[in-house]
Amino acid sequence: MATGRTHRPASRSRGIPEATVARLPLYLRALTGLSERSVPTVSSEELAAAAGVNSAKLRKDFSYLGSYGTRGVGYDVEYLVYQISRELGLTQDWPVVIVGIGNLGAALANYGGFASRGFRVAALIDADPAMAGKPVAGIPVQHSDELEKIISDNGVSIGVIATPAGAAQPVCDRLVAAGVTSILNFAPTVLTVPDGVDVRKVDLSIELQILAFHEQRKAGEEAANEAAHPTAARRGDSAEQGPDGDVPAVMPA
Repeated sequence: MATGRTHRPASRSRGIPEATVARLPLYLRALTGLSERSVPTVSSEELAAAAGVNSAKLRKDFSYLGSYGTRGVGYDVEYLVYQISRELGLTQDWPVVIVGIGNLGAALANYGGFASRGFRVAALIDADPAMAGKPVAGIPVQHSDELEKIISDNGVSIGVIATPAGAAQPVCDRLVAAGVTSILNFAPTVLTVPDGVDVRKVDLSIELQILAFHEQRKAGEEAANEAAHPTAARRGDSAEQGPDGDVPAVMPA
């Protein structure tokens, strides 16, 4: 079976914008759901709504794939699944190593979505000697001393870093030196890599902080609205009380 060592995604050579590449997995997820329900075709409006984008942007994105749909019919779901999977490089096997098998690394190892999306967890690696040989998700953990050999033996080009922040850069350096050219970083730190190495960072704390910002803004807008319309607010309160104060008065029929 082919591995990921010699193949690079075709999107760069074909001039597909990075913003479009970032949306392709969203389309693929929506299309996979339609395929599982045996839906044969989908309109751009329906697919755009399922993916959370507008239909004009979707049609523009698909034009980079050479897919324009059929007027009055829409897009063929199965063919689009194949097209996007091929463009993303998911029609072949991608061996992945996960380095750092703490709570997060173990959770990633147990994630069942890797195999169904073209990724195979080839090895789990940790620096703790006590972890060596322990099975996680049915895969025995290997010591980090074996990292370079594991990468070479399995033809790995994608590495996942789930270590503490202080260990992430040294691990990254070793992965790159061993031939890994794409890294998914869950460690709360910024990695420095040479040209030709792609890094995607997933920082859960930053995402929560962004959500906190939006919650604070919504609370501020509600407070501002109440301050701008105090009479309406008091009127609404008094309408819920009867002449005696606690409950609305009920007039006899």
